[in-house]
Amino acid sequence: MERLQKYMARCGVASRRRSEEYISLGRVKVNGVVITQMGYKVSNDDVVTFDGKQLFIQENKYYVMNKPRFIISTSDDEKGRKTIISILPEELQKYRLFSVGRLDYDTKGVLLLTNDGEFANNLVGPDSHIEKEYIVRVKGIVTKEELRKLALGVTLKDGYVTRKCKTYLSSIDYENQSCSIGIILQEGKYHQVKNMVSAIGHPAKRLTRIRFGCITLDGLAEGEVRQLTPHEIKVLLNDAKFDHEQVPKKVRIYS
Repeated sequence: MERLQKYMARCGVASRRRSEEYISLGRVKVNGVVITQMGYKVSNDDVVTFDGKQLFIQENKYYVMNKPRFIISTSDDEKGRKTIISILPEELQKYRLFSVGRLDYDTKGVLLLTNDGEFANNLVGPDSHIEKEYIVRVKGIVTKEELRKLALGVTLKDGYVTRKCKTYLSSIDYENQSCSIGIILQEGKYHQVKNMVSAIGHPAKRLTRIRFGCITLDGLAEGEVRQLTPHEIKVLLNDAKFDHEQVPKKVRIYS
């Protein structure tokens, strides 16, 4: 017996967290009965349906996409905009893939796709320590002191204080009074990078995620996908368990 949301994740519906949302909305039935109770347990003998379609445990798939800007990170969009699923090659459409975490509509870069809800939960759940690296183009020229503030943690508008991170200056455009900075995080609050640079007085102009754990954009054009290797999957899961902040070292500032 296992929790319904975990079973749904193993069937490739979505992550456990998203599956819980579907359960609460009454979109899931067990043996013909709508279940909205969190923690409800099922066995392999139960018939579980989602939106009227029976679920079956399927072969796990793992991919990385170089997500273009102005593409939705969800499987569908009520406004009819292009989604990460709609731009996948046709042969991958059948696997019911979903994104591991999300990138904003106007953000491009590394985005992992899977039908393995447990894998996704390990990588983006509250206990995950995996690093995500971003390059953000901002208004104005960021100083070393401002980089240090970012690295030590800043207070966002909602009162949340960000964890320590790593920051570096990537490039400067004096003519247009802007620059690009790198931020390496072990957390992923909603709009976090944009809110962090805004907190030091430098609104974001463009944002790209260039790394998720050990996975980079190397060899991937915008919109392209490739399958993760077994070694990469293993490294990602190991990195998710390793808290880099526990390593005794000074906050890293690059210039």
